[in-house]
Amino acid sequence: MASDDDNSSFNSSIKSDVRISVPFPFKPTPTSTDDTANATVGKIAVGNGGSSQMGRRKKVMPLEHGCEDNWTWSNRYRSKEIVLSGPNSRTVHFHPNWSKGTAGVQGKRPLNNGRFYWELHVSQRVFGTSIMFGIGTKQARLHANSFRNMLGENEFGWGLSHKGVLWHKGVALLYTKRFKENHPTVIGVLFDGIEGTLTYYKDGKCLGVAFRGLDKIKEPLYPIVCSTAAKTEMTLRCTRRDFVNLQDRCRAEIIKHVRTRDDLAKLKLPPLITQYLSEVVNDEAPLRQVDNYDIFWDL
Repeated sequence: MASDDDNSSFNSSIKSDVRISVPFPFKPTPTSTDDTANATVGKIAVGNGGSSQMGRRKKVMPLEHGCEDNWTWSNRYRSKEIVLSGPNSRTVHFHPNWSKGTAGVQGKRPLNNGRFYWELHVSQRVFGTSIMFGIGTKQARLHANSFRNMLGENEFGWGLSHKGVLWHKGVALLYTKRFKENHPTVIGVLFDGIEGTLTYYKDGKCLGVAFRGLDKIKEPLYPIVCSTAAKTEMTLRCTRRDFVNLQDRCRAEIIKHVRTRDDLAKLKLPPLITQYLSEVVNDEAPLRQVDNYDIFWDL
């Protein structure tokens, strides 16, 4: 049965698009971390860097020294509720007429063992139960006859919802502020198959590392987007890839034995090497799990 909340952007904040009554920014409750073969979820703090007097700051482009990577969406691996259009079929139209569930589409780019960055320009129709951005294997569902957080509902997907929540294995973790409804936005996704991380950007701002352990995944991983909202549009732009070198692979091995920045400082390495290694050191507390997050409301 179709939901009015996923077909009309005007009523979405009343019922379906519920609020999480947790103030931001927040400090997650410290818990133990597990950096095993399972892809884990976690966020690192990202500093502004530079002088505060720099009024107009140049937008940081991940993999700016890489090269263009001209991939697009798969016409084969998609929901029937999706229409592809535009140059190279890079624009995704979700539920062109009326939404009766959740629709997704898979990208053609295999991601494992490389570094890739792509941007998704989302139309102003940001509302409803869930609009998601992330990655998954070919076992991840691309259609459901219900309104749900489909990407990350099981072990085959890793996704970020427009409500600021990360999903993997059906577990929801608070990650960032919910997106403003009915306003266009640009979501950047940085996949690092060497370090095993997935990082999100929003309107040019880095939100921090969202998922780790992705280098342990043996099945091919692909970009995936999905939405429950009717007439949502996303356009794939700025697709880039990196030249992975021996230096990066050596850093990945070293970091397996360096758990904190204090451990790194004890090595007394030259400043340039220390800075390079510290870029991927994660000594922050893990994100807070949200149980039954759909029942929370703003008061």
